[in-house]
Amino acid sequence: MRITPYGASRTVTGSCHLLEGGGARVLLDCGMYQGAEEERNLEAFGFDPKGLDAVLVSHAHLDHVGRLPKLFREGYQGPVYATQATILLMEIILEDALKLMEEPFFEARDLERLYAHLRPLEYQEALRIKGLELRLQVAGHLPGSAFIVAEGEGRRFVYSGDLGNREKVVLPDPEPPPQADLVLSEGTYGDRPHRPFRATVEEFLGILDQTLSRGGKVYIPSFAVERAQEVLFHLFENQTRLPRAPVYLDSPMANRVSALYPRLLPYFSPEVQAYFHQGENPFEPRGLYHVESVEESKKLNRAEGPMVILAGSGMLSGGRILHHLKHGLSDPRNAVVFVGYQPRGGLGERIIRKEPVRILGEVLEVRAEVHTLGGFSGHAGQDELLDWLQDQSRVLLVHGEEEKLLELSRLLALRKQEAGLGNWGQGEGV
Repeated sequence: MRITPYGASRTVTGSCHLLEGGGARVLLDCGMYQGAEEERNLEAFGFDPKGLDAVLVSHAHLDHVGRLPKLFREGYQGPVYATQATILLMEIILEDALKLMEEPFFEARDLERLYAHLRPLEYQEALRIKGLELRLQVAGHLPGSAFIVAEGEGRRFVYSGDLGNREKVVLPDPEPPPQADLVLSEGTYGDRPHRPFRATVEEFLGILDQTLSRGGKVYIPSFAVERAQEVLFHLFENQTRLPRAPVYLDSPMANRVSALYPRLLPYFSPEVQAYFHQGENPFEPRGLYHVESVEESKKLNRAEGPMVILAGSGMLSGGRILHHLKHGLSDPRNAVVFVGYQPRGGLGERIIRKEPVRILGEVLEVRAEVHTLGGFSGHAGQDELLDWLQDQSRVLLVHGEEEKLLELSRLLALRKQEAGLGNWGQGEGV
């Protein structure tokens, strides 16, 4: 077998990897480049889409599915396999992306072509593509997310996709991978472990208690898929500990995802499933309002606190959160809580530094409290990655900034030397 990465090399976007073996050519993910690299979406793939036999998708995030319509636009006509949860989430994510793209590289008809070729494949279900047998196993990163195991020609290959944070409650923990001849693994947080998750939740509840008690507004920039619902879950579980205040989910996309969640019951943790079996929706805390229209959103800026507002975009690259911050960032009664990654040099990083910022044409002083809660990350931390990879003798690292992959590579090399499994040099396998 042979694996060739065509994306996510020393970066965290554009995941796309071509697996060849047993006479088959199978693409693993076909993600969009985002941020500073987004112009790369206009480039050729580097392989012939018409020559593929199948595509397998690990999960529905845009950096893993965003170029699938382009694949059909350029001639691919075969099946695209994913769990049912991934298929349903993918449709919401891709339709939203098409609306927001300044330079579209696919059209609505390309989405229709893709949808006609989607095929559900559930965990542990065997898929035979010529001389390859492929299976999906639980990755715990999104509902329905998977890592991929391929066997053929007497070899076994594992592709991690994105691995979830095992300390979090909403999703099941990632399953351990089988021993393989080669693992292609993500290394997003290869440089550090996460803070213990329970401590993160306690800090979050303390911020809410203090801010709402003084009549302030809590602004939470949120990703529409997974992160917004994760926050809602913890508000639900702890609603009796907090002052009574309305909670506004101000994101049409996040509202669509939340409405879908009750249909994805088998993909959640036993704790979440138990709530639904008891007739409760744990993603609907007390006082929750789903904000749809722009006018409803604008009213929140004129209303007095206390209140909690979750809105996109999570990285402050656009969306309704910018309007809320424009009206509330200079008020010391308020708080901004970052529960997701903020890119270097971006608006979020400047707010964290309490620098004056320009939002929608207006320069603002940051007088609101600002908090960063990295423990909410949906990715495995360094220690979890090391544990997941501990029995593997050969690992290649992708989906991470170079310094993070190098650090993870260094630690893997040390572990393997100690276990007598090999003698890697620093940087090998990145």
